[in-house]
Amino acid sequence: MVYFDAASAAPLHPVARQALLASLDEGWADPARLYREGRRARMLLDAAREAAAEAVGCRPDELVFTPSGTRAVHAGMAGALAGRRRVGGHLIVSAVEHFSVLHAAEAHEAAGGSLTHVPVDRAGAVDPAAYAAALGEGTALACLQSANHEVGTEQPVARVAEVCRAAGVPLLVDAAQSLGWGPVEGDWSLLAGSAHKWGGPSGVGLLVVRKGVRFAPQGPGDERESGRAPGFENLPAVVAAAASLRAVRAEAAAEAGRLRELTERIRARVPLLVPDAEVVGDPEHRLPGVVTFSCLYVDGETLLHELDRAGFSVSSGSSCTSSTLTPSHVLKAMGVLSEGNVRVSLPPGTPAEDVERFLEVLPGTVAAVRERLGAPTGPGPGREEGGREEGAREERPREEEGSEERAPEARAGLVVDAIGRRCPIPVIELAKVIGDVPVGGTVRVLADDEAARLDIPAWCEMRGQEYAGEEPAETGTAYLVRRIR
Repeated sequence: MVYFDAASAAPLHPVARQALLASLDEGWADPARLYREGRRARMLLDAAREAAAEAVGCRPDELVFTPSGTRAVHAGMAGALAGRRRVGGHLIVSAVEHFSVLHAAEAHEAAGGSLTHVPVDRAGAVDPAAYAAALGEGTALACLQSANHEVGTEQPVARVAEVCRAAGVPLLVDAAQSLGWGPVEGDWSLLAGSAHKWGGPSGVGLLVVRKGVRFAPQGPGDERESGRAPGFENLPAVVAAAASLRAVRAEAAAEAGRLRELTERIRARVPLLVPDAEVVGDPEHRLPGVVTFSCLYVDGETLLHELDRAGFSVSSGSSCTSSTLTPSHVLKAMGVLSEGNVRVSLPPGTPAEDVERFLEVLPGTVAAVRERLGAPTGPGPGREEGGREEGAREERPREEEGSEERAPEARAGLVVDAIGRRCPIPVIELAKVIGDVPVGGTVRVLADDEAARLDIPAWCEMRGQEYAGEEPAETGTAYLVRRIR
């Protein structure tokens, strides 16, 4: 089995395994105790903190270890917001943050705070000017990821940190995806990371709070980890996390160049090998091992299962997932196709042969999934030859009701009834009938799947047709598409 989902969890680094096993024997005691075993455990904890702080680029007394990256984000946001509650309750986040940030932001808003989502461009990047515009006198905290977890786009953290610093607002950076590749540049105030993203063990996160940042830890007090991460430290895992971070950093420069070449190979060849495929994310400012693409007329969950059967573990931000059946918030914010979405994230050490085999398997896998769904495969303006399928009906002017024959130019449009059918079916049916209306004619797609709101406009952009907006329908929503070629 070839594992291509390192952005979710990287395989355990050999150094992490060695450090974990060694510290199980040496670091089992309470590091807060003064007897020999406790002092030995304390030395291991201090050494791990110093190694992690050096990799992050902060002071050791600014860094604490947490039970996960999510806990680091939640503790960081809650503490910073509480520490600046006299300033105000306004929070700023980007529209493509990890759910750990977005869920904490929703909880803040539900508790009476205010929230601003900063939009992103089609590549998934924020504009620092948008953060500057969102800042105000009552802004307590701004959050921005260093790189996106779904599409790999790197964010302009240094420039956003500059505008936040000028406004006197702390910036919290979720560096989970990028920390293994290098320190986060810029004058940020708080930072969160997660060990299992860089090849450390799961269940370890880190939180950095710079000196001078107003911070009030929330929850019951605790004497451990400066009161910011209550509970007994998982010392063996902490030691392994710090050791693996140092190890991956030592390998980062060479490995980043190699993985970039492999992901560029995927980015360049997927559109050539797979018809109607769109590679998403910034083509240059991106993580070394992440490449994401979407395929028209493909059910994302089915595609992932088929790739799994072919021996490849990949993930998806697709709308068609069993857990939510809603579009990925990242792809939605970018305005790109969500159906048939595949994220390939290569772990360090990935052989080039595995990438080549993936590129050999992918076209046939996508074609097989499309065939089962009855997707268009032939020529024409986004449709299969052979005319309308069941579910599409003509929309006729009233004066022509009952007329059996009409010139094509007289057709007012078509209606595709896709109520109760999940994407990509509404888009597939749209593609099949677009050629049955004349240039300037419209197709009205009735759908009640939320993914259609994203995928129909994305299909129009990919196929050179005009998306004319949406309007309420008796059931669901009517999406209007005008044929322009």
